[in-house]
Amino acid sequence: MKASQSIGQLKERLAVYWLARTEKERKYLTVGGAVVLATLVYMIFIDPALTGRAELRQKLPELRQQAAELQSLALEASQLAARPVPQPTPMTREALTASLATRSINPQSLTMTGEFAKLQVSNVSFANLVMWLDAQRRENRIAVQDMTVTALGAPGQVDASLTLHQGTGASAR
Repeated sequence: MKASQSIGQLKERLAVYWLARTEKERKYLTVGGAVVLATLVYMIFIDPALTGRAELRQKLPELRQQAAELQSLALEASQLAARPVPQPTPMTREALTASLATRSINPQSLTMTGEFAKLQVSNVSFANLVMWLDAQRRENRIAVQDMTVTALGAPGQVDASLTLHQGTGASAR
């Protein structure tokens, strides 16, 4: 009941205020209220819609171009996914020796057993060895199965014993 009483009292006060005004003041108040209401409607509803529409008109060509690029990339990805995965060249003693030589790594011993290779190197740069292993992983899908590294007195120099295995599928990537 209090809310309805408060609303009723407010209505009475507004009615008394309105009746106390002259006809000319009522006309000014009505026109002023209409202008304020029209301004609020414009600022809340119309201006944001017009501004957003103009922004979308400017961005639409760029968005269409991006959509076309995405569609072409999706088509290319689906075509690439349909292709068979290229098989790497098989791991051989000669290929490993040649790739080690390109990094100036001289193996102390290199033994091939089936699809595994056992490699021992001494007094090599650890960074150089890791870069060679990363290149082998990316290019030939050769993974390290077991590795033992011993630091030497010189900074960055190590002795290492590695067991390598060449993967054949995409899981080795």
